[in-house]
Parts: sequence; structure tokens; C-alpha cells
Amino acid sequence: MACYLVLNGPNLNMLGIREPGVYGKESLADIEARLLGIANKLGVELECMQSNHEGVVIDRIHAAYGTCDGILINPGAWTHYSYAIRDALATVSIPTVEVHMSNIHKREAFRHHSVTAPVVVGQIAGFGSHSYELGLYALHQAVQQNGKGLSTHT
Repeated sequence: MACYLVLNGPNLNMLGIREPGVYGKESLADIEARLLGIANKLGVELECMQSNHEGVVIDRIHAAYGTCDGILINPGAWTHYSYAIRDALATVSIPTVEVHMSNIHKREAFRHHSVTAPVVVGQIAGFGSHSYELGLYALHQAVQQNGKGLSTHT
């Protein structure tokens, strides 16, 4: 059975509280519960993790090498400046989809550039929490097309 890793960066643990006009009122746990339901329908395992500590996320990306078939990531603010996360994603070469709840291209100028985008399969932004669902389906399709499923999971 394929295994996908869902990674969330800084401040995403505060969804539902943080700027509800931008990010909505759903919690990260609500979003993850929906994703787990979709993963079940797709026949894949899903592991979800959030951290406000960049090194923890980098270590988890490294640990995904050889154990995960795909990564769905919302790097949060790290999108715009974390070359370390970008390099970790490039190093493991696991199909990855980047998601953002808000349309980063309609927000402050510093949010318009993603340093991680060049090393991911694609980017989905601007659909609120639905961005995660779209991202999971896109990741699943990319892994299926890639044909590099690890098939090490039972």
C-alpha cells in the first residue's frame, strides 16, 4: 500500500484561530480528518505532521526517503525563504505537491515567490482547506504516473 506524508509548516497548528478571514474556521485536525477519509478511498496510508521548527520538518523529509511514496506539503512562511526545505525535498526526490490555502499570488509581494515550487510536481493555492484535497488527488495521480510506488507498505 502506498504511503503519503502530509507536512505542515509554521502556524498551521493555529488554523481556525489564525486570521479566519484568510484561512477559514476549520482546524488542522478537521482538514487532516477529511484527508484521511480520502486516503482511505484511494487505498493509501497517510501520515500527517505539523511543526513550527524547520529542522524537524527537514528531518521528517529525510526520513521519508525510502518509506514514503509522496509528500503533500504546506510549508507556510517557509515557502518564501527556506532553501533548506527546498534542498531537502530535492534531495529525497519524492513526488511532492505544494499547497496553500490562500492565493499567495494575490497577497503581499513577499508571498508571491516560492523557493520550493521548482522542486515539486506542482502547486495548488487559493482554494482554502479544499487546496489540501485537490493536492492529495494531484499527488496520487503523480505517484501513479511516476510508477515509482515503493510498495513496501502493508
